[in-house]
Amino acid sequence: MIQEFGLVKKTVRLGIALALVASFAGCALLNVGGRRSGFVSLAEAVPDAILEIRYYSTYNFVGERIDGYEQPCALLSKEAAKALKTASDDCVRRGYRLKIYDAYRPQRAVAHFVRWAADTADTRMKQHFYPNLDKSVLFAQGYIAERSGHSRGSTVDLTLFDMKTGKEVDMGGTFDWFGGESHPDYQGITKEQFANRMLLREIMIAHGFKPITEEWWHFTLADEPYPNTYFDFPVKQ
Repeated sequence: MIQEFGLVKKTVRLGIALALVASFAGCALLNVGGRRSGFVSLAEAVPDAILEIRYYSTYNFVGERIDGYEQPCALLSKEAAKALKTASDDCVRRGYRLKIYDAYRPQRAVAHFVRWAADTADTRMKQHFYPNLDKSVLFAQGYIAERSGHSRGSTVDLTLFDMKTGKEVDMGGTFDWFGGESHPDYQGITKEQFANRMLLREIMIAHGFKPITEEWWHFTLADEPYPNTYFDFPVKQ
């Protein structure tokens, strides 16, 4: 039985590797050593933004620093960063700042997520990010995938920070929570929490970003410059 279980694990790993190869058919994957010239640091481009890069830390759904995050910084394409600066200026006028959890994400980080999801025995962060889900369903339900729009360089995960209270705005849920509670239109939260989600959504859409239906914190530049390219250079200044 032990030998059979080992064979199953090897087969799963092989299947994941083959899926990763297949998923990039027809897409460009660029792996370079340093920051690509078309990208900028958000610390420079959007200086009012607060950075809390979760995948550089151990406080994320995996529970360890993610491959490719070599420094606690955030990178975006120049076009996305320019649009985010206008969104940030809008927030400041309203008494808020943007707080960034993630921006450009190298493909090696996505591969790290895929390996983690395949190891169903590793549930060290379950109580913090997916207490109501069995880890075995994360692929089937779309929480983990072989590719991420973040790797194209124009997607950002963020929230609002209230300058008056000195705290994050209450969105009725935490970043990277796996579940329906993270959907922007989720109704099981207070009116104030829902209004906060809609405020963030309003600001980001007004400045050229488009939301998704699954995550209140996730926005992609509508006119992204690299729609078919998935980058793999590390996150560092």
